[in-house]
Amino acid sequence: MELYLDSADVREIDQAFELGYLAGLTTTPTFMHRHGITDIDGAIIELSKKVPVLQIEALGETAEEIIKEAKRQDALGLDKSKTVYKIPMSLEGTKACKALVDEGYQVNLHLVYTLQQAYMAMAAGATYICPLVGRLQDQGTDALSLVADCVDAVEQYGYSSKIMFSSVRNAQHVRDAIEVGAHAVTVPWGIMKKLTDNHFTTMGTDQFVQHTNLLTRRVGEVMRKANPVVKATDKISDALVQMTTSGLGACSIIDENNRALGIFTDGDLRRFITDGGDIATMTMDAFISETAPKSISKSALLIDAEQLFTQSNVDTLIVEDSGLVVGMIDIQDLH
Repeated sequence: MELYLDSADVREIDQAFELGYLAGLTTTPTFMHRHGITDIDGAIIELSKKVPVLQIEALGETAEEIIKEAKRQDALGLDKSKTVYKIPMSLEGTKACKALVDEGYQVNLHLVYTLQQAYMAMAAGATYICPLVGRLQDQGTDALSLVADCVDAVEQYGYSSKIMFSSVRNAQHVRDAIEVGAHAVTVPWGIMKKLTDNHFTTMGTDQFVQHTNLLTRRVGEVMRKANPVVKATDKISDALVQMTTSGLGACSIIDENNRALGIFTDGDLRRFITDGGDIATMTMDAFISETAPKSISKSALLIDAEQLFTQSNVDTLIVEDSGLVVGMIDIQDLH
């Protein structure tokens, strides 16, 4: 099924065709008016340079007027093999379609609302036939059955026409186009760019990225830039300044050689205050235990840090480089 963009917004068009696989662009004078385009011919020329196939309106009350308008636009320098002239469905429109197709032009007979109209377009040799699904459904019509009937008629009688599913209002319409076997669909950019979205896809991708990071990135790449440290003789108030400045809920307690003696966390602070401790007088040596603080090398993989977090049941690790304290890593930094 050919995928067309339905738009006249140059920014949308540029973004969409960067994808590299769209079949072409459908546009209308209404779209151009909506986006403030006043030089329609100039816009058509510029758009024709941006897209593989451009579908544009050729309007007129009679077949002769429609043909004249298509040829006038062709004379602007358009490539006949890359341009499709959109003609509203009418008896004169089918007449113009037949004449243009016989001269090698491509035609889209659109604003189709019945199977009979679609049949006349097929008989006239239309390159594309365009039922407007959204508009039909607005009227309470079974638009999907119409599109399916059009596809069946093309296949049953061997017509060369392609049924284009248009007036797309939501992502479900694109699925409907696939299910009824439409040969082409033209989709607004706001809908098209969401067709790849799915919550479970996002979850799975995030998990893959997370696990790849754990297996390939090192602690030094994600550790916090701040390195909050205090000496054993410093006061709790000094530790609070370090923690507040760094934005971390902990700080390392180090000796004179910058080696880790312990770690002071916001949990330690809460327990100390709950027990009636005086933060103005207590020094940090009271928080140095006989057990060495949990630390990890700057060069260790994140998977090693994850395992250490799990085994130690802590939220913060001291990061060392050649035994010297260089920073901290929080469990949230792994993700």
